[in-house]
Amino acid sequence: MRGGIWEILLIVLLILILFGSAKIPAMARNIANGIKTFKTEIKEEKPTKKRAVAPKSAKGKKK
Repeated sequence: MRGGIWEILLIVLLILILFGSAKIPAMARNIANGIKTFKTEIKEEKPTKKRAVAPKSAKGKKK
């Protein structure tokens, strides 16, 4: 189902009522800062070394 123009306007109106017009730009700014921080952390992260494989247990071996 696709949302029509009236459904979109209703959602926008509810968001404005719940959060107020002053908080919406601040929330958008915080989300943008979080995305920027995430991207820089991903770029700066050094590749980790591969972990050593644990030796296989002696289970199932016949003596």
